[in-house]
Order: sequence, then structure tokens, then C-alpha cells
Amino acid sequence: MTPFSYHNPTRIEFGPGKENNIGQWLKEDGIEHILLVYGEGSIKKNGLYERVVDSLKLSNIKFDELSDIISNPVLSKVYEGIAMAQSANVQAILAVGGGSVIDTAKAIAAGTLYDGDIWECYEGKSEITSALPLYTIVTLAAAASEMNGNSVITNEATQQKYSIGSKLLNPRLSIVNPELMQSVSKEYLVYSASDIIAHALETYLTATDHPHFQSRLVESIIKSVIELTDRLIEHPEDYHARAEFAWVSSQALNGLTTSGTGGGNWPNHMIEHALSALFNIPHGAGLSIVVPAWMSWYKQKNKAHFERFAKEVFGKESAEEGITMLKRWYSSIGTPITLSQANIPKERISDIAKNAHSLAVVWGMGELYSVEDIIAILEGA
Repeated sequence: MTPFSYHNPTRIEFGPGKENNIGQWLKEDGIEHILLVYGEGSIKKNGLYERVVDSLKLSNIKFDELSDIISNPVLSKVYEGIAMAQSANVQAILAVGGGSVIDTAKAIAAGTLYDGDIWECYEGKSEITSALPLYTIVTLAAAASEMNGNSVITNEATQQKYSIGSKLLNPRLSIVNPELMQSVSKEYLVYSASDIIAHALETYLTATDHPHFQSRLVESIIKSVIELTDRLIEHPEDYHARAEFAWVSSQALNGLTTSGTGGGNWPNHMIEHALSALFNIPHGAGLSIVVPAWMSWYKQKNKAHFERFAKEVFGKESAEEGITMLKRWYSSIGTPITLSQANIPKERISDIAKNAHSLAVVWGMGELYSVEDIIAILEGA
């Protein structure tokens, strides 16, 4: 195993009704004034907003609100939130929603205390040295944002979708109530499944050092996602399947699966960020397009582990059979596996590749993935 440090400071409160205690837990942490961040209104329709506000009021927690966070969250909304947080002098950020809401809240938490333009950190020009405490109530299991310090934001002006990562952005407390996810559509369930699988697969297939235990963790996560997604498509009301899906999602990107691994990188996310930056498709849908195409392009560079994936996850022998089975499963659940299925014209591949390569440079992968390499991968899609 490669030497590593593992520290996940996030406290998880898991189970029905836990969101009703958010005011009490904020008060216990000495928080008196927060910025409440949420999406486009679903939490008001299902009663979650009212329960959260009641809990805040019961504990005398003052709050300002930033709403209308969209899927593939944007930098202009981050700037709006930073201005609100600074003006109101809030002590913490509370995000109620899925990965997009939480990613926005993390950017605000960092940007409020940053002396400059927070986008500089996303460009890799500066590091995060401080952030407001972050609390989350999760309504969609996919990104594991509730248990990591990552944030992905799209700069609308430049059409760049970049990320930051810092333990300072790990939520202090995250509430995971699977009942809040019961209303997630089939469409977003399958996109979430694709996202979780990609989180598990990236370093599993690219790391030069991947211990057997870590490999077994990844394989278990992928097999569980496949089984649970199939079950939830058939029985969306199944609380226990929903609960396991939520917990598996958190484990896929909370630092556990990559501990002790070495030499891995994130090419699929790098390419997908360009897809969703340019075409605003759901992140998971973009990943189900990119991942099989990248796997076919890359498989000979780590043949043994690709064959292991095929055998352990799908009971097949060859790398190509494993890729075929994954594509077949993606198709069976209804998430796209080609650019054309997402209405992305082949003529735009060069634009996507150039956009992706700019991110590859920021991530230190520019020499590993040239524009020509990325074009070749996308042509396979």
C-alpha cells in the first residue's frame, strides 16, 4: 500500500426525521446565524423547507436564504451567495439539497473568507486556507458531497467546469434521511448510479498501486449500486434499498476507496466536465457516455485490472466483455452511452476535447491526455 493520511471530519446523522434536529445541532455548535442554500423549490413542495425553518426558529437560529441553485451549479450564484454571507456576517452555511446545492454552499463557505476571487482557487492559482463551517441536509444520493471536501462549479462566462478540494470544505455535519430521496425520479436515480460507479472506477482502473482490499471495496460498491438501482427501479418505495443506495453513494467518494492507492487520476470526470460545461447535460448522463468509451481506449494500459473488473463485477473473463456488460446495463436502466443519445453532435468533439484539455492541464494531466487523445476517446462514444 502507498503511505497515506486518512481523516474524514464529517459527522453523519442517518435516518428518518433527523432533519428536524438541525436547529438544535447548530445551537450546540454555537451557531446563531446561517445562510440557508437550496434549489429550485422542491423542498417547499414536499414540506422539507417548512420543517427545517421550524427547527431553526425553535432554536433561535437566524437565517438568510439563497435559492434557485440549478443542476450544474454556476459561478454567478456563488458570487451572489458570497455577497449575502459577507453582508449578513453569517457564521455558517446550511445546504439543503443534492450535490449541486452542496457544491455551491462549499464555494460560498470558502469564498466568504477568501481575499480575492474564489474562482482563482478553481483555476489552481490559489489554495483555500479558511472556510465557514458547512452543514448539509441531503436530498439526492450521488455526488457524496455530504462527506467530502470537493466542489464543482461552472463559470458561465468562460464555459469552464472546474473543481476544488479541501478538508476545510468537508461538512461539519450531514443529515442523510433516505425518506427525503423517495421522490427522486427514475431519470435522476439512474444518473446518480452512473455518477457513483464513476467515482469508484476512476482510481480503481488508473492507479499504479491498488491494494486488494481497496479493489474489493470498489467492486462491492459497484455491484451494490447495480443491484440497488435495479431494485429501486422496480420498487421505488423500498426504504431499505434507498437507504443502502444513499450510504453506498457516500462511501464511493469519502476518501476511503482511494486510501493506500497510488498513481491514480480522474480522466472520466475531466472529460465529462467539458461535456456538461458546453451542453449542460446531467453529470451522471455525461459519465455513462464517457466511461465506456474511455475504458475501451485505455484497457490495454491496465489489462489485468480491467479483467479483474470483468470477472468480479460481471462474472466475465475479458476486459472487453466487462465493458460490454457495463454498457448493456447502462442501456437497460436508460442512461445514455453515446453522444448522439444526448443530442451532442459529433462535429463538436474537437471543442469538447479542447475544453477538457484545459482542465487536464489544471489537474496536472495535460501530458497524459492530449487534445488528440481526448478526441480519440470521444470518437469511441
